[in-house]
Amino acid sequence: MENANRFRRQTVQVEEAQRRIEQHLRQLGVEEVSLEAACGRTLAEEVTAPEPMPHFRRSGMDGFAIMASATKGASPESPVLLEVIEHVPCGLVPTKAVSPNTATRIMTGAMVPEQADAVIMLEMTDNVEKQGKTFVSIKKEMPSGKNLTPIGHELAKGECVLQKGSEIRAGETALLATFGFSRVNVYKRPTVAIFATGSELLPVDAPLCQGKIRNSNSYMLAALVREAGGIPLLMGAVPDEADKAQAVILDAFSTADFVITSGGVSVGDYDILVDLFQNWEGELLFNKVAMRPGSPTTAGVWKDAFLFALSGNPGACFVGFELFVRPAILGMQGRKNKYRPECTAFLGEAFAKVNAYPRYVRGKSYVQDGKLFVKPVGMDQSSVTVSIKDSDCLIKIPPGGKGVQQGELVFALLLRE
Repeated sequence: MENANRFRRQTVQVEEAQRRIEQHLRQLGVEEVSLEAACGRTLAEEVTAPEPMPHFRRSGMDGFAIMASATKGASPESPVLLEVIEHVPCGLVPTKAVSPNTATRIMTGAMVPEQADAVIMLEMTDNVEKQGKTFVSIKKEMPSGKNLTPIGHELAKGECVLQKGSEIRAGETALLATFGFSRVNVYKRPTVAIFATGSELLPVDAPLCQGKIRNSNSYMLAALVREAGGIPLLMGAVPDEADKAQAVILDAFSTADFVITSGGVSVGDYDILVDLFQNWEGELLFNKVAMRPGSPTTAGVWKDAFLFALSGNPGACFVGFELFVRPAILGMQGRKNKYRPECTAFLGEAFAKVNAYPRYVRGKSYVQDGKLFVKPVGMDQSSVTVSIKDSDCLIKIPPGGKGVQQGELVFALLLRE
């Protein structure tokens, strides 16, 4: 009777499984880090501009700062001559205001002098020496505001620069540096303990022997955890005895914010994670998801911390991580966008396999004739590892029917931004 219970699982849709996870998501604490260490982290506060950007009127060209009205009527036949009264490189402050009869030589990014309301490109002018003075010859009319960036053109003082929950990347780092934030408040990164199950597993550096395989899942998961901003802890293999396995896994919660296992969640005699979830004191969130591969994917909560039990097949393990574990890691860091972006694309080649559940097929995207296409990569088997490295999307094949024909529209989750 006990073995029969192992087969009784309530199937939930992917979206319902994700919703149940979200109900238990908790953001970790906040820590302050240096700006150079903030790349890839999640901002834990809204950042507003302490001053306008730019905070002075800035030249957009190498040329001459002038009063636009002084060029009225200027033409090649009747150029306007303005006396050059000052040279202003970047970083220096002009000391003289221009007038209808004068101009200031100025560099790109330099501060525009008072009264000037336009900058004319150096290439559009000629120098004229006259009575020991330098003049600039202008042969066309200039509109007011040309090649000049006003104060606050990009951001006004007090305006939101970055929203709380934003990922700090190159552009965000540039803005933080621009406004003088040498230190930044970010969410802490979750620590993730990673276990593998199965007596067939060998350490990575062990020689191969008949009936054994090396433990690749743990290293794949560690890489995925890092990519999501977490800190992986490789814990090795779980003992094959259920009581010992439970003790080892639950003990990991003392050092990790949550735990991932791979393997042991099917319905075989040696799938010890099934026993753990049947006998533990935590809360089971789900133990079967309407998807292929990885339908036995299981998740629970132990004292407010997640335990994710993913399939032992590499392909299914990868899909389970992308759909459930990665959003949890990002959510714990306060990230606004936890899920992979979804798009529609044309299927580049027919997919004839029929399933009762939606299938997430590792795929490759490409553009042809201005249209986005996706096609399966390699063999569509959950035990296949090679196709993982070549995938940049997960193609969603709907259940039932006769598969999907070439050229039909499908949904795809983009794995690389």
